Amino acid sequence: MKILSITTSSPICSVAILEDFSSIKEISLNNGLTHSETLMPIIKQILDETNLQLSDIDLLVCDIGPGSFTGIRIGISTIKAFADSLNIKAIGINSLEALSYHVKTCGLVCSLLDAKKDNVYCEIFEHTDESYFVRRIASFENIEHFLLELQNLKLAYPLTFVGNGAIHYKEKILKYLPNSKFTLNHDLSAIYVGKAGMYHYQNEIISNLEPLYLRKSEAEQKWEEKQNGNHQS
Repeated sequence: MKILSITTSSPICSVAILEDFSSIKEISLNNGLTHSETLMPIIKQILDETNLQLSDIDLLVCDIGPGSFTGIRIGISTIKAFADSLNIKAIGINSLEALSYHVKTCGLVCSLLDAKKDNVYCEIFEHTDESYFVRRIASFENIEHFLLELQNLKLAYPLTFVGNGAIHYKEKILKYLPNSKFTLNHDLSAIYVGKAGMYHYQNEIISNLEPLYLRKSEAEQKWEEKQNGNHQS
């Protein structure tokens, strides 16, 4: 089964072609959040370089967040357009789940994405026998509160952290959980989005193409603050 997978929820715009779980080719660009300009040219480039057409693709996969609100919308709308026009099955994958695929050793994996202002998007998985099971569902948390919760659990095994939040808050993580481990690569990759999509497809896991927003957008927060200010005055 040939898979076209993309990730647009972070500053990295990544597109990959896979044959089942095996990567054929990946192209990634980190040029800021200009995915509306770069995504389609990258898709064309990767299809040209692999001598494929969209009609050769059996499964479409994209990450649905959490992450950049704009990037998420661009990725989902693109994949939906392909799926509708070509009648190809499409699957949405949580960005935090895709990140967990960086970890190859069995054990507990904590995916962390920096959400600014000492906040993170986080989710905990257990990796066993090439499968990743959710042990704590995705949420938006203050990093200190989240780490204190983990510290109080007194886990028998160390957590392996992955994601840009793991880099940004490494010092805090080691303060609360000194036995923690960290992956070498923390970038979102279309290859792992595709592998997670293939796993969902094989196991008939329902994975809808709907944005995963764990917090309100900055525009929504400002609007609410303005409304609250008006009510108070």
